[in-house]
Amino acid sequence: MNKNWVSLLENEGVAKDDVNALLEKAYAEEHVFPPKNAVFNAFKYFDPKECKVVILGQDPYHGVGQANGLSFSVNSDCRIPPSLRNIYKELISDCGCEMPQSGNLEPWAEQGVLLLNAVLTVEEAKAGSHQKLGWQLLTSAIIKGLSKQKGVVFILLGSWAQKFAEGINLEGNCIIESVHPSPLSAHRGFFGSEIFSKSNIFLSSINKSTIKWVIHQTNQYELFN
Repeated sequence: MNKNWVSLLENEGVAKDDVNALLEKAYAEEHVFPPKNAVFNAFKYFDPKECKVVILGQDPYHGVGQANGLSFSVNSDCRIPPSLRNIYKELISDCGCEMPQSGNLEPWAEQGVLLLNAVLTVEEAKAGSHQKLGWQLLTSAIIKGLSKQKGVVFILLGSWAQKFAEGINLEGNCIIESVHPSPLSAHRGFFGSEIFSKSNIFLSSINKSTIKWVIHQTNQYELFN
């Protein structure tokens, strides 16, 4: 995590030593995802002042080789998980995009989209296993710090993510809430949520460049079987 993100955390009362302690606690267990060197990948693409959109999920994928440090994203050689598949279905419906063939969401991150999970680590095959570890301290600080800058869209997906809404400064920012895109809940309001077009409408209204949501990468896996 670069010094500007560290400074944001420190301004919100979270010291670098606190973050390091969380890391050590998380990786004291075997088979923790994402790999330790990828846990802060979401923060490497831009500085806090360049953030346009935050997409907040729950916790990383808990399957081998899936989590890469960006919420909902997987590497280009990985099969697209069901939650991301549903995100793409909504993307196509909302924006008329082409069908993405890769689950790598780096093109979004490169435009100022912070792909963040409420909890940054998870044990293999144990969804939610690190929810009581303490990551919410960092997540809350990041969200509060970004909302003080104003001009940021916060997309909160699922009840876990929506708990962080109370820490967002509503003046000058935009909050978009939806159910989680998991196959268990997507049909209860994620489909038809128009989170992508709504984000761009807000960004355009404050004279910020919009996000190009279309993803062009290709790989060996098809989106649908």
